[in-house]
Amino acid sequence: MSTGLDFSGRTVLVTGGTKGIGREIAETFLAAGADVVVCGRTEPERPPQGGGHEAVFVPTDVREAAQATALVRTTVERFGRIDVLVNNAGGSPDADAATVSPRFVEKIVALNLLAPFYVAQAANAIMQEQESGGAIVNIGSVSAHDPQPGTAAYTAAKAGLLALTRALALEWAPKVRVNHITTGLIRTEAAASVYGEDGGAAVAAVIPMQRMAVPADIARSCLYLASDLAGYVTGSDLAVHGGGELPARYLATRS
Repeated sequence: MSTGLDFSGRTVLVTGGTKGIGREIAETFLAAGADVVVCGRTEPERPPQGGGHEAVFVPTDVREAAQATALVRTTVERFGRIDVLVNNAGGSPDADAATVSPRFVEKIVALNLLAPFYVAQAANAIMQEQESGGAIVNIGSVSAHDPQPGTAAYTAAKAGLLALTRALALEWAPKVRVNHITTGLIRTEAAASVYGEDGGAAVAAVIPMQRMAVPADIARSCLYLASDLAGYVTGSDLAVHGGGELPARYLATRS
């Protein structure tokens, strides 16, 4: 039986796919045989590579609707189709909700909620006309379910992304499947400084799986949701967070 994980002949677009989690996602799809397009505001020194292939980079600020549409158009012009969209671009520094500026909030919501909608809308227009349809995977955050101090704007945007996923799944079925991944704590170079001087050991201790995720954990989940194995899966929220975090009351009584 086919595993459904051969993406030869398929085109995958990964937003924010030049570094960190996005780069791992792009390289995983490349290794599976896909043609991959990545975007970002700054061109990387070396595009993602895998399986003897190299991703195509398109400079884009996905917060701008016109640029998001142009990104999808460029992808189709280059490869003739778009089969998978991974809305990975996102993130936010911590900020005090009592004093944060309106401009900061607008930028965070634009990146984490509006941008995924803009790119998804443009991709759906193409996918609906393809015989095989398409799949969209939105990369979310555990913050949407369990807010942390300093993340009010980010939490609101990611909660909106989860709701958006479910709404689009209803509207765009059966041709286009739309799913969401709830990511937990992920060990990347960019995030290393927030996990403490012990290299994240104390943080890992509160996760049932006893480790933080690595980008490959998210990438493999994207591969599944975009594959034929998930052909009846849409509107789902796949939790890739190692079981979440142990309850504070549990830790308090055993410290």
